Amino acid sequence: MTRIGLVYVNGAVPGFEDFGNLPTDIVKENGLIDGFKASNELDALIIPGGTLIESNDINMDLNTEIKKMASDGKPVIGICAGFQLLSNQIDIGRKSPVPIVKEGLGIIDVNFSPLITSDRVKAKVFNNSFLVKGQKEDVDGFHTHTYGKVEGDAKPLFYSQVQRMNYGDTNKNGEYNIFSGACNDDGNVIGTMIHGILDENPILIKNLLEQIDAANIDDIYSRNIEIKKYLQSEVGINTNIKVPKLDIKCKKPKYLMIGSNGSDSGKTFIVTGLAGALRRRGYKVALLKIGPDVRDIIPGLYLTKGKMEKFSSIKIGHLGWSDIESTISKLNSSNYDIVLIEGVMSVFTGLLNEKVPFSAAEIAMSSKIPMILISGVNKGGIESAAVDLVSHSNMLEKFGIPVKAILLNKVYSEDIFNEVIPYIKNNTTVDTVLKLPKIKSADMRGFIPEVEIRYELFTNHAMDLIENNLNIDEIINMAREVEFEKIYNFNEIKNKMVNGS
Repeated sequence: MTRIGLVYVNGAVPGFEDFGNLPTDIVKENGLIDGFKASNELDALIIPGGTLIESNDINMDLNTEIKKMASDGKPVIGICAGFQLLSNQIDIGRKSPVPIVKEGLGIIDVNFSPLITSDRVKAKVFNNSFLVKGQKEDVDGFHTHTYGKVEGDAKPLFYSQVQRMNYGDTNKNGEYNIFSGACNDDGNVIGTMIHGILDENPILIKNLLEQIDAANIDDIYSRNIEIKKYLQSEVGINTNIKVPKLDIKCKKPKYLMIGSNGSDSGKTFIVTGLAGALRRRGYKVALLKIGPDVRDIIPGLYLTKGKMEKFSSIKIGHLGWSDIESTISKLNSSNYDIVLIEGVMSVFTGLLNEKVPFSAAEIAMSSKIPMILISGVNKGGIESAAVDLVSHSNMLEKFGIPVKAILLNKVYSEDIFNEVIPYIKNNTTVDTVLKLPKIKSADMRGFIPEVEIRYELFTNHAMDLIENNLNIDEIINMAREVEFEKIYNFNEIKNKMVNGS
């Protein structure tokens, strides 16, 4: 019986992709399968992405099993953070004045340092491993990482063609080619920054199955179905929060956008907490990001065990993966129950860019997507946030966008919050004003995206805060089914902004 392991530890995202529908066994931090060492039981091992390095939850038992499989010549495939784990070292100090270096297992002779990319990619292939035998064409997949600069002497496997790096646009030649995959000298240990590489490139699956002399392919796929049921049975990893079965009568999913009046408002934190709370109630939740930076929805996918879909990034201008019309078409024929859409910056940022659409407001306008409008109060105070939210809400109404609730985030004073509620309600058509309190742990390392995020820490705080402070049933009732209507042209947008018509 052929057995292919999938690492399942805190910080991993084992539902993020299907891994070719190949995993047949779960490998936890103790490195055991049914009480026996994974290196004795498995024919191959897949290490998924996530925050394995920041979470520091790959312990010595599992490390020993990974090294043993590598030295025995068995295939070990590390994707994104899994690749980092197999490397020599990783500098995770992107916003630190000095490097913050974590040690890898030293199986693949490369080092990592900060580099942000989040593109759908094609990658050139170098024939240095069994995995790419006969792969003449470029491989397909996607990037979504913060620490993706790969340097070293290992044999190369892939160079990805990416459009943007570190939030910058393309270079004068229209693309960058970056080192995105390597292997050890024997070619059996493979690391790549390309997600979806086993899902989108059939030759690689064929090569892996041939390498391990897989006899009964149908048996592998049958056991993979059971693995997926196991993944979907729990919210997050090692939380013991079971997902109930829910009988949903709607034929189409309901949509809700989380928009804001600016960056650092807490959109990612709130979307993450809502995603976990909804999954805990049995809903199948789709998570989308407006614009290209799909890293923001990964914490939510960590809780839901959802896939990063080809439509998870909504295009604005030339940035992103899938236009809003095709995205809604695909979602409306999917088996998702609720779609949460995370905005980008302010809902109006980019509104007057002639590359239409270029803002969250235009995406919401296109399909009359209902919105919860939020603001962090940590910079200008509660009073300033209230004034700003009133202005934003009234402008959104001019654009025909239904604002279902206004939410003040990081509230430090209950009394001041209660004072601004009448002002908001008397000056908008919004009836529901919500708040989330300021939490002290927001200053902890490992808690803040873009610094050093640990998914198990970030998601636990997000879900607790949402469930303890918001009525989830009320939030669910704000979502509604939508159909794509139109993308407004630049002159229509300007007219609505100036004249409200």
